[in-house]
Amino acid sequence: MAPPTPRQAVPVDLKKKPWEQPLPLHNRWHPEIPPVTHVKAGELIRVEMLDWTGGAIQDDDSATDVKFIDLSTVHYLSGPIRVEDKDGIPAMPGDLLAVEICNLGPLPGDEWGYTATFDRENGGGFLTDHFPCATKAIWYFEGIYAYSPHIPGVRFPGLTHPGIIGTAPSMELLNIWNQREREVEENGHNSLKLCEVLHTRPLANLPSTKGCHLGKIKRGTAEWEKIANEAARTIPGRENGGNCDIKNLSRGSKIYLPVFVEGANLSTGDMHFSQGDGEVSFCGAIEMSGFLELKCEIIRGGMKEYLTPMGPTLLHVNPIFEIGPVEPRFSEWLVFEGISVDESGRQHFLDASVANKRAVLNAIDYLSKFGYSKEQIYLLLSCCPCEGRISGIVDSPNAVATLAIPTSIFDQDIRPKAGKVPVGPRLVRKPDVLRCSYDGNLPTTKNPAALM
Repeated sequence: MAPPTPRQAVPVDLKKKPWEQPLPLHNRWHPEIPPVTHVKAGELIRVEMLDWTGGAIQDDDSATDVKFIDLSTVHYLSGPIRVEDKDGIPAMPGDLLAVEICNLGPLPGDEWGYTATFDRENGGGFLTDHFPCATKAIWYFEGIYAYSPHIPGVRFPGLTHPGIIGTAPSMELLNIWNQREREVEENGHNSLKLCEVLHTRPLANLPSTKGCHLGKIKRGTAEWEKIANEAARTIPGRENGGNCDIKNLSRGSKIYLPVFVEGANLSTGDMHFSQGDGEVSFCGAIEMSGFLELKCEIIRGGMKEYLTPMGPTLLHVNPIFEIGPVEPRFSEWLVFEGISVDESGRQHFLDASVANKRAVLNAIDYLSKFGYSKEQIYLLLSCCPCEGRISGIVDSPNAVATLAIPTSIFDQDIRPKAGKVPVGPRLVRKPDVLRCSYDGNLPTTKNPAALM
């Protein structure tokens, strides 16, 4: 007899808001957010999810929805899901939860996505000092392929994956998060020199009741007020997994997540059709609604057995990820290098973030010679299947980062050749990405050599 089809564990209705869903979504991490459903270990289930904004970004001809988005509401996650073994005994703190991704994809009838950059005054991004305007590109799917009318001449297969998958923190771990992130937010500008080069703000996103949704917990109750003031934002990845944005976590992958609360309380969301390493534009994958078909296994005592704490407590651990066998095949790449010297020419000591920024800027400047705007390339490098690497981290004083771009995604030869870069009407790529004006007064970073 054929095995059963996946059980629909968490459905979503694309016509309803996140809080109107049959099983309401949540956008915070907290041990007391109650599970919306429970599953047995080994059971194949289907989990559906809205895009990370809960439908706030539209398939239209404007980027104003990106410019004015309320970032206090993200990310909307499906779950939490309580996991029990076949005898009904829940996963317990100290266990490992092995989550196998068996299948995933866009929701039928909603086969589109978007890539964007936020306004510098509302979210910013990795290169926000160079690109302060809100921009947006819409992508449409043809089976495994994606194309965009806003970045013409490009088509590539997607490596679909969930940007967020994680377990609920314990109260002790939640307090650790909030304490260390509050210290960065309050003191980072004075103590972290990297803030002078990477202009993303804020430095951390602390607990806030604004935009908070806690699943089944009713807004306005004493319980809601308490949890909303404690619950962690979903923006960074942490010890529980969370927003790791690992682009290779596609079909056949396994995630080994530490369990901190009874039942594990697994949540997932932020589905991506495709993403480049680093997701550099911040809203930078091809963001979409979607589904996961997955199975869970409980490894009893697995945290102690397999995870070595790196920090002052036994909670300072990180998940393990097993990459699946399915991904696009590319044979030819163009690789751009960056070193830890910033745009002003200042040397930084083995700083991989500065080196990566330089590699991305080098790639943008180069590819914009082939008929694209720099904004088009910035969005493209954030969502196409490019490979980012820390190539050198020991040869003082320069860290070396590289960004490898598959050449076959373009409809023209982008390699350097004898003679000048070809020009002409064929290479003028119109239309451009959707964009809004930047109305702030923060200075943009210029490349002095480009003005010579």
